[in-house]
Amino acid sequence: MPRSHHEPHATDAVALLKRDHAAVKKLFARFEEAPDTDKQALAERICKMLTIHATIEEEIFYPAARAALTDEELLDEAEVEHGSAKELIAKIEAMRVGQPKFDANVVVLGEYIDHHVKEEEEELFPKCRKSDMDLEGLGAAMTARKAELTAEMAEMAA
Repeated sequence: MPRSHHEPHATDAVALLKRDHAAVKKLFARFEEAPDTDKQALAERICKMLTIHATIEEEIFYPAARAALTDEELLDEAEVEHGSAKELIAKIEAMRVGQPKFDANVVVLGEYIDHHVKEEEEELFPKCRKSDMDLEGLGAAMTARKAELTAEMAEMAA
């Protein structure tokens, strides 16, 4: 996937998170247009992707941002938003297409994520770029952790 001029390097933490945001946004859009036969698989992909994304943010990115920034409130809000998203993800993962409110839960999750992404990309990420955070080092650690989590999920599904 070609990088835009705005994103420094493939391993830059902010660039990596923004790529995840764009990818999941596309999946939500596909879900809304998809026939019921495709919705279960799309919902599962969305949930897996968001679970991995939230994990690398919580384990690696947020602690580094907390150490570098003075904006505790912004990070507290992001973590609370993760909690709400995880509750919806658990609900969606326990459901099947065709059950009452299956589609509604996925659509609402998409709206939550849109709001969360907007705050991160407009407020948190610019502050991180201006800070002394090692975005390259964090990006490398997050890329490695993402690969581990992806492999673990694949093993659990097998």
